[in-house]
Amino acid sequence: MPKQTIPNFDAAFARYGNASLDQLLDEQHAGDPQARVLALFKRCVEQVPAYRDFLATRKIDPAQITDFAAFQTLPMMNKADYMQSYPLPQRCLGGSLLGADRVAVSSGSTGQATFWPRSAAYELDVAVRFEQVFVDSFAAGGRSTLAVVCFALGNWVGGLFTTSCCWHLARKGYPLMVATPGNNKAEIFRVVRELAPHFEQTVLLGYPPFVKDVLDAGAAEGVAWAEYRTKLVFAGEVFSEEWRALLGRHTGSVQPCFDSASLYGTADGGVLGNETPLSIAIRRWLAKHPRAARELFGESRLPTLVQYDPRSRFFEVRDNTLVVSGENSVPLVRYHIADKGGVLNYAEMWDFLQQQGVDSLAELGLPADFAPRRLPFVFVFGRADFTVSYYGANIYPENVAVGLERDDIARRVTGKFVLQARETALGDKELHIAVELLPAVTPDPGLPETIALAVKTQLLRLNSEFAHYTPVERQLPRVSLHAFADPEYFPVGVKHRYTRKAEE
Repeated sequence: MPKQTIPNFDAAFARYGNASLDQLLDEQHAGDPQARVLALFKRCVEQVPAYRDFLATRKIDPAQITDFAAFQTLPMMNKADYMQSYPLPQRCLGGSLLGADRVAVSSGSTGQATFWPRSAAYELDVAVRFEQVFVDSFAAGGRSTLAVVCFALGNWVGGLFTTSCCWHLARKGYPLMVATPGNNKAEIFRVVRELAPHFEQTVLLGYPPFVKDVLDAGAAEGVAWAEYRTKLVFAGEVFSEEWRALLGRHTGSVQPCFDSASLYGTADGGVLGNETPLSIAIRRWLAKHPRAARELFGESRLPTLVQYDPRSRFFEVRDNTLVVSGENSVPLVRYHIADKGGVLNYAEMWDFLQQQGVDSLAELGLPADFAPRRLPFVFVFGRADFTVSYYGANIYPENVAVGLERDDIARRVTGKFVLQARETALGDKELHIAVELLPAVTPDPGLPETIALAVKTQLLRLNSEFAHYTPVERQLPRVSLHAFADPEYFPVGVKHRYTRKAEE
C-alpha cells in the first residue's frame, strides 16, 4: 500500500497565498468535479485502511468503480457504521495520525465525543470560504478589519478553526487583526472598545443566538456597534431574514446582502459552503415570495442557502438529505451528514428565478454592476435526525431523557417529552421541553424548575458542545408540564417524536 504523503503546509500555503481569490475560485471551472471526487475515492482505496475494509465487507470491488455513475453506487458512510466502527488511525490517510497536526471534537448522541484530526494544509480550502466572505461581502481587501472570534474556544470546532482560517487570511496579506475572546461577553466588549476604533470595520463571528446576545448586551452597555461598521459572520443554525434585519438594526446595516454572511459547516467536513451577496439576495426575495420558496425548496420554511465549490466539497442528495465527499486527514467519501436539503447548479437557480419574473440582479436588490460568482447552491434545513440545534450545539433526546430518570422525577412523569429550540418575542433562543405527566398526577409548583435543573445538569455532564457553546444564562431550559395524552404534544395512537422544529 502506498504511504500517505503528509501535506506540506509551506508548499500548500505558497500556492494559496500567491493566488488571488478570483484565481482560486476560477479553478473550479478548469477541472471536472466528478473526476476529482473519483480520484479521491481511488486515493482512499489505496491509503485508508478503514475504507478498504468498509468496501470489502460490503463486497464492493474498487476496480469496478471506473466512472461517476459507478461512484454513485458506492455505499454511504455515516458515523455509526464507519466513524464509530473503525479505530481513528485507520480512518486517516496512510492509516496513521502522523499526517495531522490538530484535532476538533464533536459531541455524540450519548455524550461520547467524536474526534476529527486534520492538517493545517487542509484548512486552506476552508480558508477560501472565509476569504469569499471577507472580500466579496465585507471588501476586506481594502479596509482594515478587526475580526472578533466569538465562538467557543477549545477542542470544539468553531472557535479555533475560525481563528486559524482568519490567521491564514492575515498571513496572505489582508489588513486583518484576529482577536479571540471566545464566547465571553465581557472580554468581547473589552476587545471591541479598545481595538475597534483603530479599524475601518469590525467583524463578529459566532453562533447566531449568541451574536444577538452580544449585540443586545453590548448596546445596553453603550457599545456603539454602528460606529464600528460592524459586520457579522454566523454558523450553526438556520435563521429568518426578519432576524437578520433585526440584528442589522443593531449594527446600522444599510446593505443587508453585504453586511453579514452565514457559513454552512460541520466538525467532520469543515466549512462546506458560505452565504454570498447573491445567495442572501435570493433568499431575501424568496422570503417575500413564499409560494416561490415552497416551489423551489418543497417546504414553506426557508432553509439556509449558500454557494459552494464542488472541487472542494462535492455534494449529492439522497432521500432529500445531503451526502458530501471531500479530502481531509479523515477523508469523506459519500458521507451522509444527516442534513435535510438539496443542491441546485447556478443555471438551475437562474432559470427558476426567471420563471418567477426575476430578470436582473437589480430586481434582487443587488447593485447593477455586481458580478456574482457562478458557483452552485446548496440549501440546508438542518439536521434530518432527531437532534435540536441550540447555540450551535446539537442537543440529543438521549441527553434530556437522563434528566427525567431521576427517582423523584421519574415517579411523576412518563418519560416522554418534546424538545424544541424556540425563538422568543424578543428574538432570543430558548430551549423548551414539554414533559408528559403520569395519569392522575397533580404536580407541585416547583416541579418544572426541578426538571429543568436536572436536565441542565445532565446536558452539562454529557454534552460538551452544550457546556461550551451555550451561554451560562441560556443553559437552563424552560419546562412546561402537560397532562397524560395531551393532544398537542402527546397524542394517542401515533409514533411519538421527541423533537420538534420551532415552526411546528
